[in-house]
Amino acid sequence: MRPFELTAPTTVEAAVATPGTYLAGGTTLVDLMKLDVLTPQHVLDINDVPLRGIDTTDGLRFGALERMGAIAAHAGVYPAISRALLLSASQQLRNMASIGGNLLQRTRCSYFRDVAMPCNKRVPGSGCSALTGANRMHAILGTSGSCVATHASDVAVALVALDARLRLADATGTREVALGDFYQVPGDTPAVENDLRPGELITEVLVPRLDWAANSTYVKVRDRQSYEFALCSAAVALDVRDGIVADARVAAGGVGTVPWRLPDVEAALRGAPATEAAFEAAAAAAADGAQPLSENGFKVPLLQRTIVRALLELTDGSSR
Repeated sequence: MRPFELTAPTTVEAAVATPGTYLAGGTTLVDLMKLDVLTPQHVLDINDVPLRGIDTTDGLRFGALERMGAIAAHAGVYPAISRALLLSASQQLRNMASIGGNLLQRTRCSYFRDVAMPCNKRVPGSGCSALTGANRMHAILGTSGSCVATHASDVAVALVALDARLRLADATGTREVALGDFYQVPGDTPAVENDLRPGELITEVLVPRLDWAANSTYVKVRDRQSYEFALCSAAVALDVRDGIVADARVAAGGVGTVPWRLPDVEAALRGAPATEAAFEAAAAAAADGAQPLSENGFKVPLLQRTIVRALLELTDGSSR
């Protein structure tokens, strides 16, 4: 462990006034510090900053320090969000990890976490070991010749599907940004993962009111049932009226370098009958533009099947 300075601000103003690395639940930062992947000189423990609370009166609002477990258990939270949280990590970690920290967690690519291996996210310009290495878990969408790592968050997929926004604060004031725009595909700069500016802090997660999001789910496919990251996942909300899909929200995880919204699938579902055949036809567009690697080509059909499974779950699997 490298030496670092630790301070504990108690207000947002104090937290953004001093440059440093924020510590909330510590379930990502501490791991990466132990691995020598991150070596902050100044850590700001923000757990005493008043950034908690869950409000479901008109849409959803989560304070950035609200714990994942508390959000998952709240009765007013849309099912896709609650389920994504419950399928994340372990109960112990969900009770520690904050929603803001979860959205900022770093990739689980083993090469990123191995300081002996080249990684453009960790050391820009050093190369991407996964391109020709062990890449079964890696992305097929949004990749580049510089990085093929997946985004690790489950709940970010559900939040992107439901048009969530972030409220950010720094020493100059506050701003809001759509979560789908916040994340950035790697391109030639994979070390730049999002639109968080120096000195900024996530203060709130905002989800607009969507009454039919009560009919939503999150399906996660993984190698084992518990405490494992997604090979593929799908967050889906569906508005079905008289057997016809009136509207839909669809996003995928485990396959993209960022949580991957699927507008073409949504467009194909709107106006279609709520049948398995129609769901399969719509899901066929999910992997458009995919660039499979040597070990993860199976993710193309898996993505399509995962979306169909989620859609059938929301229609009780009865519309064949």
